[in-house]
Amino acid sequence: MAHINIDDSEPLEKAIKRFKRMVEKEGIVREYKKREYYEKPSTILNRKNKALRRKLMKKTRRGRFEY
Repeated sequence: MAHINIDDSEPLEKAIKRFKRMVEKEGIVREYKKREYYEKPSTILNRKNKALRRKLMKKTRRGRFEY
């Protein structure tokens, strides 16, 4: 869980910016969007396999043209 300590002399805008950066770094928004709707386990598996195939195709295409 992200939390920050604010000094009395620190501007509120700077603290908000620091908080947003921390939330982004911890991946809280990404996790929320991922869990927003239920996804069947088979759909999750298909998505992961598709990403793996895409990654392998990209790797083989890149390796084919290197001299």
